[in-house]
Amino acid sequence: MTTNPLSTSTESARSVAADAIVIGITQGPAGPVLAPGAVGVDEALGGTLGATLTALGATGKQDEVTKLTSGGNLTAPLIVAVGLGDFDSDGQLAAAEALRRGAGAAVRALANGKSPAIALALPARDDAETEAVALGALLGSYRFLRYRGGDQPARPTLTVLTSAGGAAEAAARAEVLGQSMALTRDLINTSPSHLYPESFAAEAQRIAADAGLEIEVLDADALASGGYGGLIGVGQGSIRQPRLVRLAYSHPDATKTVVFAGKGITFDSGGLSLKPSNAMETMKSDMSGAAAVLAALQAIAALRPAVNVVGYLPLAENMPGGNAQRPSDVITIFGGKTVEVLNTDAEGRLVLADAIARSLQDSPDLLIDVATLTGAQVIALGTRIAGIMSNDDAVREGVVDAARRSGEQAWPMPLPPELRKGLDSPVADIANVTGERWGGMLVGGLFLKEFVPDGVRWAHVDIAGPAFHEGEPYGYTAKGGTGAAVRMLVQVAADVADGRL
Repeated sequence: MTTNPLSTSTESARSVAADAIVIGITQGPAGPVLAPGAVGVDEALGGTLGATLTALGATGKQDEVTKLTSGGNLTAPLIVAVGLGDFDSDGQLAAAEALRRGAGAAVRALANGKSPAIALALPARDDAETEAVALGALLGSYRFLRYRGGDQPARPTLTVLTSAGGAAEAAARAEVLGQSMALTRDLINTSPSHLYPESFAAEAQRIAADAGLEIEVLDADALASGGYGGLIGVGQGSIRQPRLVRLAYSHPDATKTVVFAGKGITFDSGGLSLKPSNAMETMKSDMSGAAAVLAALQAIAALRPAVNVVGYLPLAENMPGGNAQRPSDVITIFGGKTVEVLNTDAEGRLVLADAIARSLQDSPDLLIDVATLTGAQVIALGTRIAGIMSNDDAVREGVVDAARRSGEQAWPMPLPPELRKGLDSPVADIANVTGERWGGMLVGGLFLKEFVPDGVRWAHVDIAGPAFHEGEPYGYTAKGGTGAAVRMLVQVAADVADGRL
């Protein structure tokens, strides 16, 4: 996994050495309007750029890409105008996302061709805009080519044209985030025959060594002797044995500790509660939460916020083997609480329960779990918006705000106490599902809440929809794994370090 060569430059759009130059246009009442950064290109064309784009049918709507020749008036032979929508009209955060999407869409369009050197003359007037353009460009250039034969296409080099005083630092932060999101995408896109609990744990060990993170890996024997009934129960139907990975980042000035736990089901068949075949096609992505936690720890280690961060990756493969757990089995989660397993396809909450219970040994000031937990999340919020639940209203709002400021979409959701009764079991402390169809996302959160002691601030993030994109690429979002939750977790760590959360 590598990222593209990225640099910043104060050179003019007219003379910068590149195969293509990207400019932005916005939607105006009478047609496309040139965004800041495009003035030099327009001047080089004698002030005709707007009229030419209008004649070509450009409107400035979000992600729209229009290509035209520079006619020898620029060093770059190709001009790419990308739509930014209503850029600058809806506030700074919306503008940053428009820049990320615009840069991503333009680079995607060029990366499919023969433009290995791309200069971006999008609005980059300050550090925030520069970071947004750089990150969008890096994510837009992402390709997963592990299983492709033939010659590999050249990775484009990217130059952000900017006048920002802290441009180098902004670009460096974008590279850190881009690399971590690419890691998440790579892990999610990898075939489950190649990514399973043992190999995932080995990848975590490699990342930890490179990033300077502490790491501990518990194998199946250690899990069994340690009483991790969730991981053992979910994983016992597979020949691929489960693992629990603990990663830790520390800072000498830290006064608080944050714990992240990410669901790591490397493939989810549903177990004996077998999924329909078409519902399994994307289930290599059921480890997206664990991938996001691993990648976030990698980024946090590079960015060095003054907070201690611990990450847990409960890894298992859920298969319908001869030794698979059965509906009506009773398992004991780490710490002693018993669960009646009524549906083996509600397995993510079982491995997360082990991780959450174990994480209490770290005395977290804030605990956040991230999971592709429920299909109900997609029904409720669609494929691009994560659901955030919490035992603390301020924490829920703070995590939603962290997601929003980092460029991710999230929505606060409740944990209605009346739904808890449906998890009552006649034989165990709790059942893993209810017999009711409604409120499935919320019930998943209520189940996990049972393993969080009073006084521990906790939030549950359901990314079932945002983690994996099945449609055509858009903006900086590729088909397949998206890297959802990485930026949010990095922002949460920074907010705890700053005393904001």
